[in-house]
Amino acid sequence: MIRIGPDARQRSVVFLLLERFTMMAFASAIEPLRLANQVSGRTLYTWKLASESGADVTCSNGTTFRTDIGLEELGRDTMVLVCGGIDVAEAVSKPLLNWLRREARRGAVMGGLCTGSYALARAGLLDGKRATIHWENIDAFAEDFPDIELTKGVFVIDGNRVTTAGGTASIDLMLRLIARDHGEELANTVADQLIHSSIRSDRDTQRLSIPTRIGVRHPKLAQVIGRMERNIEDPISPATLATEVGMSARQLERLFRRYLNRSPKRYYMELRLQKARNLLMQTEMSVINVAMACGFASPSHFSKCYRAHYQTTPYRERGASAAGEKEIPDAASEVGPEDWLD
Repeated sequence: MIRIGPDARQRSVVFLLLERFTMMAFASAIEPLRLANQVSGRTLYTWKLASESGADVTCSNGTTFRTDIGLEELGRDTMVLVCGGIDVAEAVSKPLLNWLRREARRGAVMGGLCTGSYALARAGLLDGKRATIHWENIDAFAEDFPDIELTKGVFVIDGNRVTTAGGTASIDLMLRLIARDHGEELANTVADQLIHSSIRSDRDTQRLSIPTRIGVRHPKLAQVIGRMERNIEDPISPATLATEVGMSARQLERLFRRYLNRSPKRYYMELRLQKARNLLMQTEMSVINVAMACGFASPSHFSKCYRAHYQTTPYRERGASAAGEKEIPDAASEVGPEDWLD
């Protein structure tokens, strides 16, 4: 048992569960608190589950949670952690945003787990702050909230605002908070209980390295792919990319075909289309603006390339009839491999 001083502060945490929240991010946050109490023999942390109406909430895997409270007034020293997940924009209402603003004004520490950061941003609680969100939502978040300093870290603590990327990143955040509240020894003991052998810091990034992700450890290939990922809106020609890493365009072509079974142009196109799909599904940007954000000068060409990859048009993906957007017809009914080349 870890000895904790008699004057140790007790912290109250409220987990605000949004519809279709991610269980992993929530469980990874609440379990370290339980274990901190267990290994210290003290009630260092208390918690309640909240929802907008006080009713049950179903998470993204279909499991339903009973909540303790609705949007009630909280104690001034409470930490509120918003647990988000799938279709977070649909789960955020005006009364919920007003409640978040009110509790923030009253002094509560406000946090977002996974896409819960979106709710804080919508409420204006991350203005002028550093923040993070799950990597799959980064593109959409950056488009919707350009004034927030978005990072790709696993978690961010900026004053009285905390955000995590989701998943097991919540463990790392809570271990940092436990260490800050009660010391490194307690945090390390909790980590051991969780079989969490490597505690990440806010400087660690969310995603695996490029060589690990693609399963290829070729430094020049990783360098080129990194440049592609950082230049989606203004694509760089394969010839320029090849020159930057000291290769000819032909050598770069062979490198991509050997390790990734596709040309550099096609790989680049897939990256751009993946970002386009994220923006279509997670933002209210028009299809034309999505096309421009992903480096397509022509909406019809964007639609044609999108259909070739996803077997549907961006307008149908978005649900253009509901958004009032008129679908732009493809330039041709048949799409071949070369139509991927922008």
